[in-house]
Parts: sequence; structure tokens; C-alpha cells
Amino acid sequence: MKTKDWFTSWFDTPYYHILYKHRDDNDAKLFMQNITNYLELPKDSHIADLPCGKGRHSIYLNSLGYKVTGGDLSKNSIDYAKQFENENLHFEVWDMRKSLENKYDAVFNLFTSFGYFDDDLEDLKVLEGMKAGLKSSGVLVLDFLNVQKIKNNLVTSEVKEIDGITFNIEREIKDGFILKHISFFADENQHSYTEKVKFLDLDKMKSYFHNAGLTIINTFGDYNLNEFDEENSSRLILIAK
Repeated sequence: MKTKDWFTSWFDTPYYHILYKHRDDNDAKLFMQNITNYLELPKDSHIADLPCGKGRHSIYLNSLGYKVTGGDLSKNSIDYAKQFENENLHFEVWDMRKSLENKYDAVFNLFTSFGYFDDDLEDLKVLEGMKAGLKSSGVLVLDFLNVQKIKNNLVTSEVKEIDGITFNIEREIKDGFILKHISFFADENQHSYTEKVKFLDLDKMKSYFHNAGLTIINTFGDYNLNEFDEENSSRLILIAK
């Protein structure tokens, strides 16, 4: 019997959203403002946000005037996001390994939502699927972490107390992955999950994009769209067509 992918079980729990409830929406808004200005996306553009989680980027993009479709594998997240739907904002359950059926002016893959799979071919499927959803003039934005900075500054152990839950977090880099082991006691049960993101530097990303038939036209190192620096940048943001 095939076991569930780690993200399928973890992202669909209420505990995932508790642990990350303090994510900075100002950062998300700043990035969306800056990237849409840089891309010079007309206000009638249709953007796909994949995966969209509970929709925070999609909702803000829509508030800027764009038509947005958000997709995520987590039914719980999509059910939550649907309360914000309107004529130009829609949410659907999507598996990002499948090709997008519609064509978009831009596809956004945000907040380290890539590199989840053991097999490189599955990560390649994600890129090919997003490429299939681009109009001929469309653009892909992939927002990933800067693995070299993570490696140089790895916090191997920490404890976070949120909403009465004590989250014990251990991090390691092993077998080509950045691993984040999360354990906690809640609702009279002990829980443990592991987030698993592939250690993808710029050279590896370039190889993926080339194999998927995508051309990288620019890279940035943070949400202010400063130049990417392998040692110091907080993010690796790739713009491709």
C-alpha cells in the first residue's frame, strides 16, 4: 500500500496552521506588489497561485485587481479559502503534479512550495505542469529558499509554544534534503511530522528548468527583488518563460 506523501498528511492538519499562524502577511503583500510591478502585469491578467494554501497570496493579488485561481492539494485549506471567492477569485483542489488545464498570464509557485519529492522526475512534472498552464507570453514565478544560507545558518533545535501546544522542532540536512522534524502533544495524543524539501541550489534549479523547457529570465534574492547572492540572500526567486 502506498503511503501518503508527507505534505498530504501534514498540511491538512489544524496543527500545521497553528504552527505557522504568525507568518508575516506584510512580507507576502510586499512581494506581490513588487513582483506584479516588475512583471508589468496588466490588471486583466489571470494568475494561477499553486499551491495556494488557505489563499493569502491569492486574496491579496485579487485585491490588487487581478483575476486569480488558487489551487491546493489540501481540501481543508481550499474549503477555508472558498469563503473569500468572488467573480474574479476562485479556489480548487489541485495536485500540482498534473498539467494545468487552463492557460494563465502568470503562474506563481510561492513560499517554498517546490522540491517535495524523492524522485527528480516528480519535481520535473511539477514544472512541466505549470509550463503547460502558461500562455505563449506567460511567466512563471517560483519562490524558493536559499539553501546555501540555510546550510550556513541551520538552527538544529528549537521549541515554540503556540496556542497551548509545545512544538519541538529539529532540523538537519540529509541525503539531499532539508528536513524539519516536528513533534508535539495535542488533543491527548503525541504527534510527529517531518517536512522535507530538496536541497536545490541555483545550478540544480537551472538544470530542472532547462529540462522542463523553461527559460530563466531573472533571479532575485528577496521580496524587495534585490540581486541574488548565494551566501546572503534570504530567498531564491526565479522568473521564467
